[in-house]
Amino acid sequence: MTDSTPAPRAPAASRRGLILSVAIGLGVLTAIALDTTVVQVGSEADARQQAFSPDAYGTQEFPRIRDAVIARAVPATDLAAAIAADQDAAIAEYGTPASTGAIMMVTVTGTAGEPRAGVYPLTVAGLPEDLRIRVQTGPAINGTDLRDAPGDIAFGAFRNQIEYQDAGSGINRAMAAEVLAPIDTAALTGRQVTVTGAFRLINPSNWLITPVAMEVQ
Repeated sequence: MTDSTPAPRAPAASRRGLILSVAIGLGVLTAIALDTTVVQVGSEADARQQAFSPDAYGTQEFPRIRDAVIARAVPATDLAAAIAADQDAAIAEYGTPASTGAIMMVTVTGTAGEPRAGVYPLTVAGLPEDLRIRVQTGPAINGTDLRDAPGDIAFGAFRNQIEYQDAGSGINRAMAAEVLAPIDTAALTGRQVTVTGAFRLINPSNWLITPVAMEVQ
């Protein structure tokens, strides 16, 4: 005799639980799909997702920064006189406001002294005796004076403070490659140099210039 006893069926509550679980899973997958953006390789969206490159940024930005600094540079004798007469007025006329000291653009010719860590003091005729002028030549170029010189490179254009700082370093390296690399910066002592660059006006009697152009006699 054939056993025709039907197989036991799952309780209704279990079936409902299974259906609910499947529905939830499908909902999650749908949400993930809707939240996923397909990015075509080489597209603008793809470029935005790539990691920030300080060196690429510096290479791109330095030429216009160089040109802006050269166009606004004031002879050191004129700038020193303006700062001594009225520092705020000198900043308004010649500088770029910044959170820590305005950025001033200057051009100066002087005789290079003995360097310290790649920074040369310059002896410049016609300037007050208490005004110390130095120019940094590397290998490490410090500060963000070039980044801040044009006044239009803002923190909000970057994802975080690290990128903002790295942008300044990238610009400095681009400057060093273009301006300083062709010069024997280890042998400037006693030579006459003409420097055009930017410095941060914190101490009006101490200018540390980051160059954008340099000529050695």
